[in-house]
Amino acid sequence: MENGKRTEKVAGLRMLLGGQEVGVLSHYSGGKNIFVFSPDYIALPISKRHTFTLTQLANQHYLSQPLISTQRLPPVLSNLLPEGALREWMSQSLKVHVDNEFPLMAHMGSNLPGALKAEAIAAGQLPNWALDHREQVEAVQIDTEHSQNRFSLAGVQMKFSSVKQQDGRFSIGQDANSNSWIIKTPSTVHKNVPYNEYSAMRLAETVGVDIPAIKLIELSELNDLPNIQLPNETHAYAIERFDRQNEKRIHSEDFAQVFQVYSHQKYQQFNYEQIADVLYQYSSQGLQDTQQMARRLLVNILLANGDAHLKNWSLLYDGDANTTKPRLSPAYDIVSTLPYVKGEQAFALNMAKNKNWYQANMASFETWAKRTGIPWQAIKVHLNDTMEKARSLWPTALDGLPMDEDHKQQLKAHWGQLHSDFRITL
Repeated sequence: MENGKRTEKVAGLRMLLGGQEVGVLSHYSGGKNIFVFSPDYIALPISKRHTFTLTQLANQHYLSQPLISTQRLPPVLSNLLPEGALREWMSQSLKVHVDNEFPLMAHMGSNLPGALKAEAIAAGQLPNWALDHREQVEAVQIDTEHSQNRFSLAGVQMKFSSVKQQDGRFSIGQDANSNSWIIKTPSTVHKNVPYNEYSAMRLAETVGVDIPAIKLIELSELNDLPNIQLPNETHAYAIERFDRQNEKRIHSEDFAQVFQVYSHQKYQQFNYEQIADVLYQYSSQGLQDTQQMARRLLVNILLANGDAHLKNWSLLYDGDANTTKPRLSPAYDIVSTLPYVKGEQAFALNMAKNKNWYQANMASFETWAKRTGIPWQAIKVHLNDTMEKARSLWPTALDGLPMDEDHKQQLKAHWGQLHSDFRITL
């Protein structure tokens, strides 16, 4: 006890965005995490201040209050960290509990998604303004273990950051501001996922969905792949990172961060109308982005993708001016989930109070648009275009794609069960 207060050890990370110090994340030995925005960051004119999260644009008081949590970090930071098997693997390597997120952030802070970086703060260097929010505790500063230049990608599959080399091979674990790719290795639980995702993304592309560069690569083309269990399959799926462009890191934010919820809540509380409302209000190209969103929602129905949850929709902050509003990122993680979830027939989130693919029709989209205030005719023309292209191109295109033959047959059967507005006949 000092000055009548109990003492707790505290370590800190400085959070930086585009070279600006956004704030300091303090971690107390009792498990409390406190993120405090830097007074210098708050004092910057909006025209000079990099946007950390959409919430600060919607709530003018957001920056004035600390974000406090226990074990897990506040959602806006927690969602930068891995989920599922990848989290367990990294937690085991660090010898920390999977819910103790501060060590994970310290470990992976140099290569988080988007442009945010976390830098370790040495003992004695934590600013007083970052420590003023635990009145009953005397903070004893300790060194933060430094980042080991690892990689962080949110998601439940084993996926790794990599750099494509001049010889065409991919070096796992490296990060760069250009030619950076995400590598998804085959699943030991589900058969032929790389072929499924590659095929679904290619089909989406043919009907006007904006996607990054993608490819299938042989596992033998990967350098430094960690020693993980792999099935008897030969290819991984690769997708170019849209948060690394033109020698720069591009700040991004998924909708679990936007709505300030944890990754385990990504199927709860929010719906596709609320995502569209954010895009329509705050995107730099609101109508264009909601039109693209409608196209993607329809593609998810057509492809039987039941996993388009909050973390599979993201914003990009890539304008030259810091006041530039975000825009919808390219599509990612489009998979035909029906072959992996027997009997599945549901969206990840509600749309027009419905979650069933087979009950969705044009009227569902009209309700979705009207609830968000989007002009229905501006949406309808994109849906009609998507259906025209899908009906004319997909049956032949699917036959030429590497998706597992059984998966193809299930997808074709799915097309025949959809509402007549969206049915694709063979």
